[in-house]
Amino acid sequence: MILEPKKINKNAKITLVAPSFGCTTEPYLSRLNEAIKNFKNLGYQIIEGKNIYLAEGVASSNTPQERAMEIMKAFESDTDVILSVGGGELMCEILPHLDFKRIKRQKPKWFIGFSDNTNLTFTITTINNMVTIYGPCASKFFQYPFKYDTKDTIGLLEGKRIVRGYPRWELKSLASEAKPLAKLNLTERKIIKPFYYNAPFYGTMLGGCLDCLVTLCGTKYDNVSNFIGKHTGIIWYLEACELSPLGIRRALFQLKEAGWFRKVKGFLIGRPLCNEEEIMGVDKYTAVIDVLQEFNVPILMDVDLGHFAPSMPIKNGAKALVSYADGNIKIEYLKKYKG
Repeated sequence: MILEPKKINKNAKITLVAPSFGCTTEPYLSRLNEAIKNFKNLGYQIIEGKNIYLAEGVASSNTPQERAMEIMKAFESDTDVILSVGGGELMCEILPHLDFKRIKRQKPKWFIGFSDNTNLTFTITTINNMVTIYGPCASKFFQYPFKYDTKDTIGLLEGKRIVRGYPRWELKSLASEAKPLAKLNLTERKIIKPFYYNAPFYGTMLGGCLDCLVTLCGTKYDNVSNFIGKHTGIIWYLEACELSPLGIRRALFQLKEAGWFRKVKGFLIGRPLCNEEEIMGVDKYTAVIDVLQEFNVPILMDVDLGHFAPSMPIKNGAKALVSYADGNIKIEYLKKYKG
């Protein structure tokens, strides 16, 4: 049975952690400080992990052991939400130092993070059967009132059941070291491309950053086969960071051959950072469609997921109904699930 943490109230405790990067450079440092002010002004109790302002590890806030210790301490505390302050590159290295059995024995807590945090959102869900949120890191909450992905994340924590796509997205950020608090530059009109879509589809939401997922595939932290065996069907949501179109194609091939997609009901594919790139005739569309079309399920592409803001928060492990209409996507999380 999948466990979902309880919805939060206005004085909930939020613990900030840095399982990958710490916030030591701009715009992340100023944005984190501003986000903390916003949370406190709203009445949330903020607990700051010891690594959130550090850069003492290899491409990370601290050593793998210290970062894992911070995570364990947070899960064993009385906090309501564990919110990562940033993404990064080497979060996978903390996994050998985590005790998933101890985490599972604790009262369920929300873990929220994006990009490299897939290493926790995905493993906690598939190993511990616990709902997590693949969503904005703490520094994204710098702009108040909260809008788009940050507003929807708070909504999900408070029990909101429906999230829709956004009208525009940011191709080029206005933020810089000199202007760390620059607002979102939403200049691009959202256009979702549906393939093989005929009707709304049900399933358990599962996915994250493809770069991280392909690293986890085949390791001892890969519990996907057992997880999907307990569910009627899976809706895979995927987005890519550093992968090229050919890299995306190879990664999807690997996950497919590993059996991850054997019970798929549909795919939600976000905008990759290689958005306009083409290599030897392969672009972001052919990289996906050529590999996944054999499953004969809906594939929605250019969904508001990924490293171009804003990115829809996803309840990883939750059961949902996904629909597409008038160029937009709606994800409705269900209390009762059929099919």
